Amino acid sequence: MKGMKGTGSNSSRGMFSVLAVILILAIALVGCGNNGNNGNAESASPAASPSAAAASDESAAATASASASAESGTRTVEDGFGTVEIPVHPERVAGIYLEDYMLALGVAPVVQWYHPSWGKQDYLGLDDVPTFDITGEMEALIAYDLDLIIVDPGINEAQYEMYSKIAPTYRIPDSMRGDAVQTLKAVADVLGIPDKADAVLAAYDAKVADAKSRLQAAVGDQTVAVVRLDVGDKPDLRLFSDTNAYTGMLFKDLGLTPHPWSVGIDGHEAISQEKIPEFDVEHMIIFPSNGTWTSKENQSAIELLDSPLWKNVPAVKNGHVYRVERSHWQSGAITANSMKIDDLLKLFGA
Repeated sequence: MKGMKGTGSNSSRGMFSVLAVILILAIALVGCGNNGNNGNAESASPAASPSAAAASDESAAATASASASAESGTRTVEDGFGTVEIPVHPERVAGIYLEDYMLALGVAPVVQWYHPSWGKQDYLGLDDVPTFDITGEMEALIAYDLDLIIVDPGINEAQYEMYSKIAPTYRIPDSMRGDAVQTLKAVADVLGIPDKADAVLAAYDAKVADAKSRLQAAVGDQTVAVVRLDVGDKPDLRLFSDTNAYTGMLFKDLGLTPHPWSVGIDGHEAISQEKIPEFDVEHMIIFPSNGTWTSKENQSAIELLDSPLWKNVPAVKNGHVYRVERSHWQSGAITANSMKIDDLLKLFGA
C-alpha cells in the first residue's frame, strides 16, 4: 500500500510539472503573438494611409511658411495692379490723398498730400504733418523712411512703379473708386486693423440714418443742387451730378432730392448765363473751386452771384443758398462726408 501511495505521488508531481511547462509555453506564445500584432499594426499604418502622410507634410509646410511669414513680418495681398508684399503691422505710412481714411481709423500719416494749385486738405487739420508735393519728385518720400505707401485709383501703373521703388505700395482697386465705405475697409486691412473699420462704419451708418430722417422732416422733397463757383480769370458756375464722387452721398445716402438738371450728367457741368433764369432749384449748396469766400483773389468771381439773373433763382430769392467751405466738400472720403452731414443739419435747421 505504501509503495502504491509513493508511486501515485511521484506520478502526480510529474503530471503537474508537464502541465506547468505547457502553461508557460502557452503564455509565452500568446505574448509573442500580441507583440507581433502590435508591431505589424504600427509598421502597416503609414503604408496604409499615404494621403494622411501627404496631408501631414502639407500641414507641416504650411505651418513652416506661416512661421516664416510671421518672422519676416510681411504678407501678400491683392491690390489694383496685382499682388504686393506688405508689412503685417506697418508703422510709418503715407496714404497719398487717403489721409482722411487713416485719421478716421486713428492712424496718423507720416506725410500728407499737397498740390501747389490747391494746397492740402485743410479740413483734416494736419498742420504739423509735412507735405508731399505730388507734382514734384517722388524721391522726396525717401527721407521719411516709410514702411508702406497707399495710393488711390487715380495713380497709373508708371507712377505706381515709382512709388514701389521707395516702399511697398498698395493701390486701391478701381472697383472701389468713389466708394468711401469699401476704401475705408481696404485701408484698414492693409494697416492691419480691419476690426477698426467695422467700428468706424457702425458709427457712420448710425449718423447717416439719423441725419436722413431729420433732413426728410426739414426739407422733404424740395430739390437740392450742389454748385461750384469756379474762380480765376473766367468765373463760371458748375452744377455737380447727383452721382458726383464728392457730393453724390447727399442723394444716395441721405435721400435728398436732386434737381433734375443734375441727374444723368457726368461729374459736373457748366451752367451758362442764359440758363440761369430757368434754374428753378429750391435749395443750393455752393463753394469756391479754390481758396475761401474771403480770399482776395476770389472776390471778382463772387461778384457773379450779384447779377440780376442769379437773383431770380428761387433758392436765391428765398434765402436758401448755403455757402460752404470747399475743402471737405471737394472730397468724398469718410471724414469729409461726416462733416458734410454736420453742415447740412445746421444749414437746414434739421
